Amino acid sequence: PEQKKPAGERSRERGLFALKRHQDTLRRVQEREQLFESAPVRVAVAKQVIPAVASQMVALLYTSADTFFVGLLGAPAQTAAVHVANPSFMFLTAISNLFGVGGASVIARMLGRHEREKASQVASFCFWGGAAASLLFSLLFFLLHVPILSVCGATEDTFETARQYAFYVIVAGALPTVLSTLLSNLTRAEGRAGAASAGMIFGSLLNIALDPLFVLPQFLNMGAAGAGLATAISNLASLLFFLLILRREREATVLRIGPRQLRFAAVHAPAVLSIGFPSAVQYALTVVAIAAQSHFVSAYGSMATAALSITKKIDNLPLYFSVGVSNGLLPLVGYNHAAGNDKRAWSMFRFGAALSLSFALFCTLCFELFAPAITSVFIREAETAALAAGFLRRMCVAMPFMSLCYPLIVRFQAMGEAKKALVVSVLRKGVLDIPLLFLYDSLWPMTGCMWVQPTVDCVSLLAALRLSRPREKRPQA
Repeated sequence: PEQKKPAGERSRERGLFALKRHQDTLRRVQEREQLFESAPVRVAVAKQVIPAVASQMVALLYTSADTFFVGLLGAPAQTAAVHVANPSFMFLTAISNLFGVGGASVIARMLGRHEREKASQVASFCFWGGAAASLLFSLLFFLLHVPILSVCGATEDTFETARQYAFYVIVAGALPTVLSTLLSNLTRAEGRAGAASAGMIFGSLLNIALDPLFVLPQFLNMGAAGAGLATAISNLASLLFFLLILRREREATVLRIGPRQLRFAAVHAPAVLSIGFPSAVQYALTVVAIAAQSHFVSAYGSMATAALSITKKIDNLPLYFSVGVSNGLLPLVGYNHAAGNDKRAWSMFRFGAALSLSFALFCTLCFELFAPAITSVFIREAETAALAAGFLRRMCVAMPFMSLCYPLIVRFQAMGEAKKALVVSVLRKGVLDIPLLFLYDSLWPMTGCMWVQPTVDCVSLLAALRLSRPREKRPQA
């Protein structure tokens, strides 16, 4: 029989193992600090932005997958139902951003000041706050889904399908949807962009794989409701991925979500919520704007609503790219601003904004030239595809303006300038959209609704540029 090792030897081995683990933890922490503080600007931006953009691109594929596979059914009412439920689903992103973007900004700035314990307290508040808010929203939607879906443009032939889709993605799926996105933002805030993106990509790819199984008639034949179920399952898988990552990295990460840290919630809540509020408001008002646009377009029939749904999916490509760039920039700008290195923070922002603008210009050119071919990929019915192509050629004019406006809003948030971020966010979504919908639809019925976003993005970009100008110092008397 194998003899046991002496107690002293076992103790020595445990000590060596603990020392090695501690050294490995220190090495990983130092690598992250080096990325923020001393790595070449383009290298640091690339390491944060490329995974974030990749995550957004895969997320776009999975959101488009619902429309694509439902569109294969050849039933515009099914496609329209997904679009009708989408504004309410986007409200979950608003909740996630309230705690995720706000928490990411605060955590990045605390790490810039080397306040790791406080960063852990913020992470705990964000996680449990997001969980409570998502459950509350899920309950409210369950109780009020009839008027909500009706306001979002549900008609007699789309309501039941929209209700089934919304049950899976919102009532059943709110908690994992909010927490997976929230943890992705917080993970990226401490320099682990790869892990943040891996969790989201995993969930997105799973959703793409499950969509045909649940939607198409040759398999489970659940239609649009099956797309909702696939989304709920994939978001749950993504959440479990992040929880496993946190457990594995528990000694090297500041993201400690134990409820014991909640005793510090009152200390950190104002900072988190004030910074996250502009993002939450922007997404919440986006829901209102999309619902209003859908309501206007629904007056022209299910075909027009389906065409708008397809257009929004395609139009999201440069938006998601810009969001990815901005998500990658936020911790870099916040960390260096808090550390007093504003010159490095500005260089990082300028490089990232140039990437965002370049991609938006490329997309605008492609969409103007090849709109009919692109829209026909999403639906076989020729008349709906042609109508969507006309919508796309109008809406894509907004892309260059949006590609600079969104990073500027995130820059304000990264630097803790909540009021500036809120002003531009409300301008971009909320103040102008609905009045312009009434005006433009009266001037150019149906197609006029597509010119609202280019107008709004142009105005909000001008405001963001004005607010980003440094204040001139008044001469002392």
